[in-house]
Amino acid sequence: MNTFTTNIQLVYVLAAACFVVGLHLMNSPATARRGNQVSTAGMIIAVAATLVLLIHEGTVTAVGWTVLIIGTLLGSAVGLWSARTVQMTAMPQLVSMFNAVGGGAAALVAVYGYINDESAAGGVLGSTTVFTVLDVLIGSVTFTGSLIAAGKLQGIITGSPVMIKGGRLITAALIVVGLGSAAFMLTTASLPALLLVVLASLAFGVLMVLPIGGADMPVVISLLNAFTGTAVAMAGFVINNWALIIAGALVGASGGILTKLMADAMNRSLANIMLGGFGTGDTAIAAAVSGDAQVRAIAADDAAIQLAYASKVIIVPGYGLAAAQAQHGVAELAALLEQRGIEVSYAIHPVAGRMPGHMNVLLAEANVPYPQLKEMDEINPEFGRADVALVIGANDVTNPAARRPGNAVSGMPILDVDQAKSIIVVKRSMGHGYAGIDNELYTNPKTSMFFTDAKKGLASLVVATKTLVG
Repeated sequence: MNTFTTNIQLVYVLAAACFVVGLHLMNSPATARRGNQVSTAGMIIAVAATLVLLIHEGTVTAVGWTVLIIGTLLGSAVGLWSARTVQMTAMPQLVSMFNAVGGGAAALVAVYGYINDESAAGGVLGSTTVFTVLDVLIGSVTFTGSLIAAGKLQGIITGSPVMIKGGRLITAALIVVGLGSAAFMLTTASLPALLLVVLASLAFGVLMVLPIGGADMPVVISLLNAFTGTAVAMAGFVINNWALIIAGALVGASGGILTKLMADAMNRSLANIMLGGFGTGDTAIAAAVSGDAQVRAIAADDAAIQLAYASKVIIVPGYGLAAAQAQHGVAELAALLEQRGIEVSYAIHPVAGRMPGHMNVLLAEANVPYPQLKEMDEINPEFGRADVALVIGANDVTNPAARRPGNAVSGMPILDVDQAKSIIVVKRSMGHGYAGIDNELYTNPKTSMFFTDAKKGLASLVVATKTLVG
């Protein structure tokens, strides 16, 4: 490695340092925006260093530069368009697509590197092949798995678990074929073996995600994000790029930690996730709202009276809030209640919405004070002291059925909303959550159902509350 190349690698380390600092700043919502900016600066530095290296080496042809320029312009345009037009409700799908692009690109780097080096004397041997094989395996699984996840989130593919007859046997066969072909590649240069690894991995990605139900999508997104980072790190080893190695390792490690946290929040084991055995729940599903169960509807004025004369209100946001883009309405309502001296806080379940941190991002967008956002373990003991729990579009994460065995949410840690003195649920209908079962909270004698779109409902609550405050 000459001096110039060494200096470029040091610049890559500087870029990686920006990634580390940016990731650290993302620990807090208050500094998350700055963290994104620092990470973006690191990426700009890394891309600029790569272009300088390519120019210095002079190995890229005119056609190659044309492809690079066109690819850069197209990618930048798509990224800018996505950032400006994609709604927060569609952000999980976008993240899944980004995971697919990252994993697929990393796999292609390894495939090209393998084909390009295959003509070397003695074939491709040693540690380089190990990284290449791992890159192809992980990147290909991530590519198809992320596409299936995005399809489920978008509704193109059913959000319910899709069980293929003999799926487990097929999955086991794919693992044997993929790993067996990979092992063969470690000793013998073989394009057919590479093709088998790619095809087996692509198929495995599909079969891994199809059996997963919509209730577990936050875990899936985190897991595939970890896969993407790991694949990128392997690509860094393949092409000897320090920035890719460090950045990929950061994403892989942080995604792995987040996956563990999400799995704990869903009461799922990582072993079950990897084996595709979660998302289906227990086979016996208990009906929650049936028979003589009564649901009590309420109007905006009555709900506003309960809220305006409370001492402590806990707001529980969910996907319905995100779907209606009602974060500004709930922030306005909370501000009105605080003007009356009412204590207001927000109960944030780790998997509320469709991706980790979904509710935090939405509420931060509406400038909700960060200290009011309380995680599940912190807020659950407070429900017993709350006069009113206002649930906005949250479903499975508030379902008391999770405390009983025999249903799709059994064992899942939930927000103890039913411990509040009074409960108001803002929801368009009695529809199910991702888990596909009724919510027993809705038939609780303390619960009043305000059937409306979250945005319209909160607007009417704001008007009614202002009238009372007068």
